[in-house]
This record gives sequence, structure tokens and C-alpha cells, in this order.
Amino acid sequence: MIAKYWKKIGLIILIVACVFNVMSKLVNKVSLNQEMISSAIYSMQHNEEENNKN
Repeated sequence: MIAKYWKKIGLIILIVACVFNVMSKLVNKVSLNQEMISSAIYSMQHNEEENNKN
């Protein structure tokens, strides 16, 4: 019986795994504001290191 439906079962498992993956990424997503702040801090530190080398 399982041999007859293995493709459908595999497809359902794949869809469920993809849904869980997408949902976990949405739940753990960093806010845009936090991302902008961390990017600005990184850029400032990188510029300071460049200036200290010269």
C-alpha cells in the first residue's frame, strides 16, 4: 500500500518541511531597524580601521 502512494507521501513531507522552514525564518527575522543599526556600526568600525592604517 505504501509503495502505491510513496510519491504523494514524499511530496507532503517536503511541503511540510518547507512550510516549517519558512515559518521559522519569519519568526526569527531581524527587524529592518536593527539591521540598519548593525550595518551602520559595522561601516563606522570599518572606516575607523581604514583611517588608522593610513
